[in-house]
Amino acid sequence: MKSKALQIVAAIPQLVLYGILALPMFGLFVATVATGMGLMFVFLIGIVVFALLGVVMYLLARFEEARAGWTFDLDIPRHEFRQSPRTDGWKFFHTLALQWADSRTWIGILHGAVVSLLGLIAVFALHWLATGIAWLFAPLQGPTYVLGDFWLGEQPSWLALLLGLALIVIGAIVIVSLAFAHRALSKQLLVPNREAELQSEARVQSQHRQQAISAADIERARIERDLHDGVQPRLVAVGMTLGMAKRKLKTDPERASELIDEAHESTMVAVTELRQLVRGFQPAVLQDRGLDAALSALIGRSAIPVDIQVNLPNRYSDRAEATMYFAVAEAMTNAAKHAGATHILVRIHEENGYLFAHIEDNGRGGANRSPGGGIDGVMNRVTAAGGTYNFSSPEGGPTVIEVTVPCAS
Repeated sequence: MKSKALQIVAAIPQLVLYGILALPMFGLFVATVATGMGLMFVFLIGIVVFALLGVVMYLLARFEEARAGWTFDLDIPRHEFRQSPRTDGWKFFHTLALQWADSRTWIGILHGAVVSLLGLIAVFALHWLATGIAWLFAPLQGPTYVLGDFWLGEQPSWLALLLGLALIVIGAIVIVSLAFAHRALSKQLLVPNREAELQSEARVQSQHRQQAISAADIERARIERDLHDGVQPRLVAVGMTLGMAKRKLKTDPERASELIDEAHESTMVAVTELRQLVRGFQPAVLQDRGLDAALSALIGRSAIPVDIQVNLPNRYSDRAEATMYFAVAEAMTNAAKHAGATHILVRIHEENGYLFAHIEDNGRGGANRSPGGGIDGVMNRVTAAGGTYNFSSPEGGPTVIEVTVPCAS
């Protein structure tokens, strides 16, 4: 830990250096932006220039945070490089573009710009300080002295001496004040406000709770609808058929046998519908053997050919695995029931603490999110787990779904 005085002493040469480099760096930035705009329509070179400029800005912001943190002993959180959640060929370019949307990068650049402005003033103050020191030796050069730096002309040496002392005091005060301003600016811009962080975290958690409640409501409504429209009336019909069979058992055994056969067939259909219904619940194999085995079992029941690649070397939290399972299951269900797909592609892997899934079918497309629908329920479930759910389904297909879920959600 450096004392406050040592921090201010360390900040002064940095301010002066920033002041010297301010105009060249600003000119280089303007030239780079102008070049990117000028080349925007030349084989998209301009886009590459802006993408690389975003990475450079991120690195400059990281440097600003590290420099200010070392100079003033500030507790600045690590600034992670933003990674795209995409899993297709656009991931690299999306990652570059995300740097432009990083608020901490812009804050770091703003910090550097303001420090450069303070540095310009510090350069002038340093010039005043050096001039004042030179004027202190005016009496040694004769009774008069030419104060050319401030266009004061020839003046008595004793006046030059007094003005030199004044310039030294003013220059020193300005430089020290700028160093204090630099310290205050760094604390204000780069050190996160704990209260604001807590409020933001509370808002995020509240949103996650609401989305989890919404997902649960949608799932409950689905179960109620399936029971009311499918299994319940079929079981009622079985009961009525068995009742008629019982009444005819003595008077018309042949008809009673037919009714019993009919009830048996209806019972088997009801069992099948119940099996389809319970697929909406977390399967036991998911808890016992993990996501890979559960997805294999799910795909084994699929009427559509599925090309799947799963690279999951570990077990993950129950919530993460269940969320990913239901996302894949819903995508496969939609592809079979609504899209008329004949082939489904599933890719799942772990990267940087996240589970990534890419699901694609060759169906007719046109899927959309409707309140209370299956996609809406899965999106709420994924978001409540701290993940992301993105899908593209143009008319004519294909439908592409990308899901990310934190491994420890």
